[in-house]
Amino acid sequence: MFGIQHYGAFLLACAALNLTPGLDTFYILARSGREGRGVGVGAALGICSGCLVHTLAAALGVSALLAASATAFAVLKYLGAAYLIWIGLRMLFACGDGGRADTATRGQGFAAAFRQGLLTNALNPKVALFYLAFLPQFIAPAAAHPQLGLLLLGLSFIGTGLAWAMVLALLGGHIHRLLAARPRLGAWMDRGCGAVLLGFGVRLGLQRPA
Repeated sequence: MFGIQHYGAFLLACAALNLTPGLDTFYILARSGREGRGVGVGAALGICSGCLVHTLAAALGVSALLAASATAFAVLKYLGAAYLIWIGLRMLFACGDGGRADTATRGQGFAAAFRQGLLTNALNPKVALFYLAFLPQFIAPAAAHPQLGLLLLGLSFIGTGLAWAMVLALLGGHIHRLLAARPRLGAWMDRGCGAVLLGFGVRLGLQRPA
């Protein structure tokens, strides 16, 4: 009915893609490492919510419009790049002289981490184009309801990603306990995280549609 084909191969591909380190992996570890696993869970849920936005966009055809419009791609790309650069700069310059650091979400916790995770993912046009290119490969050409098939595939991808994201949040919780006893090390971690997020933002700003 939904036209999904080779679902087992799809799930294996999802697992491999989610295990590949990238911005999402780094962000979850950074947030949970500095503020505990609860905040890491917030970051993970935000990222998966961003994936849900792209899943709906692919099913409704919005991603196809984004791929066809250079202007729409550029607007979303520069918004996403600016947001990543802003977060990166905040983390780079939030470190105090005493070695203790306030991260971009410190003091706000779960909600702020969720919001940042959502926006860093939803504002990345490369993710939208990935969904548009990847999901239809597992939908039969003669499917009666391809949009529903795309939606189910997207939810499956999100499910595998969420499972791995929770593992990362738990791992980050162990890092958090280590950094709590070494505040100066935590300050340097913030600087490193800020530099990496800044780099992701610059790279996104320089990317062009495939």
